[in-house]
Amino acid sequence: MSGEWTGAGLPPVAAARIAEVRSSGTWSSALSTGEFAALRAVGFEPVGQVMGSAVYHVGRSGRYWGYHDCLYAGARYAFGGGSAGVALSGRGAPSAALVEVLDQARRSALDRMSAECSALGGDGVVAAQLTVAPFVAQPNCLEFKVIGTAVRAAGTVRAPQPFTCHLDGQGFAKLVTAGWVPVELLYGMSIGVRHDDYGTRAQTRSWNNTEVSGWSELVQTVRSDARAHLRAQSGRRGGDGVILSAGDLRIWGESCMRSGNNEQEDHVAEATLVGTTVARFTARKEPPRTLTVMPLDPERRRRTMRRPATDTR
Repeated sequence: MSGEWTGAGLPPVAAARIAEVRSSGTWSSALSTGEFAALRAVGFEPVGQVMGSAVYHVGRSGRYWGYHDCLYAGARYAFGGGSAGVALSGRGAPSAALVEVLDQARRSALDRMSAECSALGGDGVVAAQLTVAPFVAQPNCLEFKVIGTAVRAAGTVRAPQPFTCHLDGQGFAKLVTAGWVPVELLYGMSIGVRHDDYGTRAQTRSWNNTEVSGWSELVQTVRSDARAHLRAQSGRRGGDGVILSAGDLRIWGESCMRSGNNEQEDHVAEATLVGTTVARFTARKEPPRTLTVMPLDPERRRRTMRRPATDTR
C-alpha cells in the first residue's frame, strides 16, 4: 500500500494524536503538582505527554548463531587449556553486533519521542522512562519504549534540538538552578561471555570458601564496559557528565558452542545502565553591588553625613 508508514518521521497514529492535541489547546502529562510547580519556577511549561517506541527483531539469536561465543580456544579440553578470558562486546566480540542493534532500537524510540516534542513546540522532555521488554507476539523481538512530558521554555530562544532526560520536575529544576542542563537520555550496554574453564569449575566445587575469580572478572568487566559505552555516547553529544538513573546486571549459563562433545558451559553477563548526560551553561553575571555601611551611633552618623567630600578623616 502506498499509504503505509516507511519508518521515517512520526507514525501516522502519532501524527494524528499530536494534531489533535495542538488543535485542542490543552495539554496532558504525568507530572505531579510539585513537579509542575518546580518547572514553572525555572521558566518552563508542559506542552504535552510524548512517547516513542520501536520493535526490533533480534536475528541470529540463540546458542548456535554466534552472539554468545566465548572465543576460548581451549574449550574442547575438559582439563587444562589455560585460563579463559572474557569475550566482551566493547572489544569487538561477536556480541558487539547485538549491542549495536539494541542501541539502534533505543535511538529510534528516542528520535520518535523527540519528534513528537518538536511537533508540540517543546524544547525538551522531562521524566522520560525507558523500558525494554520482550514483544509478546514474537519471542525473538524486543520493544523499546520511552515516554515523558514535553516542556517549553519561556522566551524566544529555542534549542537546536530537544533535550531528553529521566529527571522528574523537581530534579530538572534543581539541575537548571545549579547551572546545568540535560542533553540526552542514554542507554549503555555491554555483553561479556566467559568459558567455565578448569580453574573456574574447580573453585565452584571446592569444599572451602573461596572466590570464583573468573566470574568476578566477568561481572567487573561488563560493568566497566557498560560505563565506557555510556561515557562514549555522552562525549559525542557534548556532555560534561552523566547522571545515572538505573542499572541492571543479568547473568545466565549456556552450553559452550566450542566445546564439541565435552558439554562445557559458558556464562553470559549483560550489564545495562540508563542515565542522562548533562552540560554546564553559563549565564551573564551581574556586577557586584557595593554595600553601604552606616554607623549605629546617632552623633557619629550625623557627623558622617555633614562631612565634606574632600574631608579624608
